[in-house]
Parts: sequence; C-alpha cells; structure tokens
Amino acid sequence: MANSTVHIDFLRTALDEARKCEPAPTAFCVGCIIVTHWPNLKSPAVVLASGYSRELPGNTHAEANALAKVNQLTEVQIKQLFDSTPVPSREDLLKNADVYTTLEPCSIRTSGLSPCADALIAAKIHRCFVGVNEPPDFVSCEGTRKLKDAGIQVVWVKGLEEECLAVARRSH
Repeated sequence: MANSTVHIDFLRTALDEARKCEPAPTAFCVGCIIVTHWPNLKSPAVVLASGYSRELPGNTHAEANALAKVNQLTEVQIKQLFDSTPVPSREDLLKNADVYTTLEPCSIRTSGLSPCADALIAAKIHRCFVGVNEPPDFVSCEGTRKLKDAGIQVVWVKGLEEECLAVARRSH
C-alpha cells in the first residue's frame, strides 16, 4: 500500500494523462507514466515517458504507449538525463523503473492485441503503482496477478481510487 506524497503526485500526473484520452463507450480512459531511479541522474526520479489510452494509432493502451516512447528514446536523449557516463541502456533504465498507472494493467485484450501486463513483464520493470483495480465492465482482469507472478512488485496507491475510476469510465 502506498500513500506517500511522491506516489500520489506521480499518480496525479498519470491522471492528467488519462484526462487527455478520447472517451469510448467500450474502453477505459487510462493514463500512465514511467519513472526511473538511477545513480547519477540530475534529479532523484525522472519521468522517462507518459502515455494514455488511444494516444497512438491502433487502439493502444496507456502502458503500451509509454513503453513505446521509452523504446524510441535516443542515446542523446538519455544522456541528457545524466551527470556522468556511462549512459545506461533503455533496458537498464526500465529495470530500475516504476510504472504509475491509473487502472490495473490489462491481462487480456478483446481486440487481440498484446496485454499491457505482458508488455510490462517483457520490459522487466521494477515496480507498478496502481490507482484502482480494473472493474469487470468488459473482461475479468488479472493484470496485477500476472505482474506479481513475474516477480514485479505491485503497489496500490491509496486515496485516488474514486478519481481514477471516474476518469476511466468517462464515457460509460
């Protein structure tokens, strides 16, 4: 359980992303940010990328969009975050990253696309901070179970559950 100010602040940033999402009657509006913690960063935690549902073409989800943006970072962009060398790879940054998502990462996609829980597992992220469980509106979600089974720490951020759910269901 997490309720420290820093986790609330990062989840609020993810909520700001979710509010950018175009509402859809058969999908949730979700926001996500990926934050890395690495020695020699210019600040203690740096947001590597953010994303929201349907931001990128192809019925995309927030976590997948944020991961896609991290994977597009150039070495020059990564180097700008650090005070010294060597510059870590995107893979190493993700292994030390926290994902903040307003809704539990999906474990199944009715569209047939890859679930976000699987993408976070493949990226080997360190921790996943979640605002609220995915409600059973469309599917039975087991995203946090999949993350835990893969050894990824799941932390529930307390205090913003109602707001996360209200933003998620904007068009329902």
